[in-house]
Amino acid sequence: MALARVETRTTTVRLPRPVYDQAKCVVNKEKGGIGSTFSLNDFIVAAIKAYLKMYRRRQIDAAFFGMAEDADYQKEAKLLAEDFEHSDWEALRLEEDDLEGEPIYAASSAR
Repeated sequence: MALARVETRTTTVRLPRPVYDQAKCVVNKEKGGIGSTFSLNDFIVAAIKAYLKMYRRRQIDAAFFGMAEDADYQKEAKLLAEDFEHSDWEALRLEEDDLEGEPIYAASSAR
């Protein structure tokens, strides 16, 4: 099975000497394994991907924070919670019965 090639772009990056030295040290340690092909480029790509993942999470967190301050959203969420309150309690009861080892059909017929 052939691996799909990812389209890439070549760019130049200027790194402060201490950052470069630390990154190179990590790469050299990672290369210690047999058959390892980890390069400085791989390290930089991994670092950028990790930063982008963290950035997206912060964006999502910011959106949820906005929802916490939104009175209309809070009103709608409360109405939804009230609409599903009975089914939520029923689901919890069934799960607790199941965890206790009591067959679900016996629990519902005994009540």
